[in-house]
Amino acid sequence: MYSQESISGHRRGRPEPTAEALSGLACLICATDYRDASAPEAVVVSHRDDRQLLACRGTCARMAGGSVDGLDETPLPLDERVRRHQSPAPHDGDPS
Repeated sequence: MYSQESISGHRRGRPEPTAEALSGLACLICATDYRDASAPEAVVVSHRDDRQLLACRGTCARMAGGSVDGLDETPLPLDERVRRHQSPAPHDGDPS
């Protein structure tokens, strides 16, 4: 098991999340792709820009959010996360 000091150090040294992680398609910690059928269960560990950030249940969730079970919130269905990832983000000042 990881110590609290190790977990805190990992959080401070972590790079910015990838586009897939921001869309809930990959784990924030280990980058496991949740679109793969053999991927472990994902749990919500945080939110950013009205999107759920996910991590694998267990060690990754604890490292990302402090709890092995994440937040008490159900992740959006995978197909919804894929759809949101594929749709272009609206641009500021764009009248459409």
